[in-house]
Amino acid sequence: MTLNYNDIQLPGKNILIVEDDIPSIKYYETLLKSTGANVTVFRNGKDFVDFITHNSGKIDLVFMDFLVPLVNGIECIRILRKDRKKVPVLMITAYASEQSKTESFLAGCNEYILKPIYPEKIVEMLEKYLIPQRSATAV
Repeated sequence: MTLNYNDIQLPGKNILIVEDDIPSIKYYETLLKSTGANVTVFRNGKDFVDFITHNSGKIDLVFMDFLVPLVNGIECIRILRKDRKKVPVLMITAYASEQSKTESFLAGCNEYILKPIYPEKIVEMLEKYLIPQRSATAV
């Protein structure tokens, strides 16, 4: 059963958005801030890389666009993975090619999601990566 995004509460979770498209940023921010999560936006890859290399704070999830200015999404993921191997990264892109998908997974993304991304998919990803699952009990 999937929760309504208004029902998901993520206080204390730190979500980073790396995206240069303003409507996309506002869309993600609206959905994510309604959960109580801390949301930080980077409009280019260089600012994201500077942040992760100079800030050792906890990162719970990254929304990454494939093509962002200055440092692309693939390189951002590679740099993130040097020190933070377990942070979930969602590559959210309009690029439907197998090559870009393969590059993204090789760089270390956890999910490759094509735009447009609907609220139900965002809820599914938040549940998957940020809400502890109850362990299944053996029958």
